[in-house]
Amino acid sequence: MSEFTKELDASGLNCPMPILRAKKALKELNSGDILRIVATDPGSVKDFEAFAKQTGNELLESTEDGDSFIYRLKKS
Repeated sequence: MSEFTKELDASGLNCPMPILRAKKALKELNSGDILRIVATDPGSVKDFEAFAKQTGNELLESTEDGDSFIYRLKKS
């Protein structure tokens, strides 16, 4: 699954920065666009689940790749 509209590298950032950066990036996208986020903060797993529920954006993917956490959010 490599289809996404925009990629956000939030590596090295701690909570709440990955969420804040994702929020900003989503504002620039259209409904249905997909934002791929790469983060290294283990706390971001729960953060992105909660963020998706709160904002109505769909969390399509939440996977771990070594020290990185990969998310794909579909803008509602």
